[in-house]
Amino acid sequence: MLIRTIIAALLSVYVMFLTMRHNMHMFQLNGYKNDEHIRWIKKNLRQQWLLGFGLVLGIIRLFLPLLAVDVIIYVTLLLDIAVYRALHRLNNKKKLVYTARVKRMLATILTISLATVCVTVCICGIDVLTGVLMILVSTQLILNLSANIINHPVEALIKNHFINDAKRRLEERPDLTVIGITGSYGKTSMKFYLKTLLQGKYNVLVTPGNFNTPLGITRTVREHLSPGHEIFLCEMGARRVGEIKELCDLAHPDHGIITSVGPQHLETFLSIENVLKTKFELADALPENGMIFLNGDNDFIMEKSVEYGRKTLYFSQIQGEGYYAKDVTVSEFGTDFTVVSPEGEQERFQMKLIGAHNVINVVGAIAVANRLGMTLKELRIPVRRIRPVEHRMQMREHGSVTIIDDAYNSNPVGSKAAVETLAMFKGIRILITPGMVELGDREDEFNYKFGTYAADCCDYILLVGKKRVESIYNGVISKGFPKEKCLIYNNLENAMAYAYAIKGQEHKYILLENDLPDNY
Repeated sequence: MLIRTIIAALLSVYVMFLTMRHNMHMFQLNGYKNDEHIRWIKKNLRQQWLLGFGLVLGIIRLFLPLLAVDVIIYVTLLLDIAVYRALHRLNNKKKLVYTARVKRMLATILTISLATVCVTVCICGIDVLTGVLMILVSTQLILNLSANIINHPVEALIKNHFINDAKRRLEERPDLTVIGITGSYGKTSMKFYLKTLLQGKYNVLVTPGNFNTPLGITRTVREHLSPGHEIFLCEMGARRVGEIKELCDLAHPDHGIITSVGPQHLETFLSIENVLKTKFELADALPENGMIFLNGDNDFIMEKSVEYGRKTLYFSQIQGEGYYAKDVTVSEFGTDFTVVSPEGEQERFQMKLIGAHNVINVVGAIAVANRLGMTLKELRIPVRRIRPVEHRMQMREHGSVTIIDDAYNSNPVGSKAAVETLAMFKGIRILITPGMVELGDREDEFNYKFGTYAADCCDYILLVGKKRVESIYNGVISKGFPKEKCLIYNNLENAMAYAYAIKGQEHKYILLENDLPDNY
């Protein structure tokens, strides 16, 4: 019996490490939010069904310490090793980061596990250890939820300490102009475009990457804000009502930009009305003399804009009461357009960004820079310096193949614009996509429409992820697109290999539209 227990213990400890690592990785990708992680567990329960089977085995082993049961447990643990090692190899887009919070959670999980083992063995003896260990392995599926609840008071204290320190640093800089930037999509691009325009005249700080949460903004302020900074461009993201207000209470923006309102994160927002309400929390938080810049192309924003007096609208190819673009010409080398200000001043601009859909954010950035004291003429050279934001219609040349990397966070408007941009190029046009996510009950509807748009713009359509892409495929085929040119692959690597192998003398253009994180 002792040897059987030692074998079970050795296998269980290793499997516990593997299952703990995997589920902590997913929990981190789900933003340490218990409700989102529970939804993820429900969607992906089949992926970890062995843990459920192991739980039953562990309970049986508590009452039936038979050799046959132990053998089945050994086999199950060996299968767990194979499965979770494979999952670890597959889930490599964004690796688990062992932050201080993760280390605290792991310490709590280990404490719970060790306490359970010690108490049970002391009460029932070592004969039950195999069953207890099997149960502990299986509970790694949900143990991080418990650890998160237990650690919540400590995490809240730590979070509040850092946030209050960031607030203090900002309060000590009354000369700093803070511009909040939010939107369902386009906010990161707007942030970097505006930085490019302003940095010729001002010392500008921006939240790096996708640092658009309370802790992301806090880190930016605590680690990067210096006495020399004059403008702070603060990206603000949200997945729930009230989260933009929370960020405004931290950063206290002087001015704001709302780049878009659309069906993003509907799984947590639940309705487009909640998205609209949340984005305009930025406008509501501005001081009386604060300016709010609004995307006039967006119907939701335009409807809401009538409630706000001190606003500046901006448009692409639509003449309106604000800044607007006209005479837009697009090629595979860039985009030319003229911007007209509300006062009637005009200037012709050239930029290397491809696609007419990029014009709206650049016009918005020009509007903000102009209102902050830069003339349209002064902005001509900075506009030429604008470069694509990483993974947002970013072009990379690989010999006879051009990769158009639009892999970050696809949305219904951006995905349509991306394939329409692909259609401009002369050559073999190939789309690789897993579709769009976090669109709630309308996800299939939007992916189906995306399929219909793609069918009109592409020569080949390669879909990634068999369980997700049925609605896109149906949309593609409904347009009469050849089935032999619309193929489904399990992973991106296989789709890319096929794209490179497509025969033809013409140059290939491969559009990577969206790239789902590992928790999808």
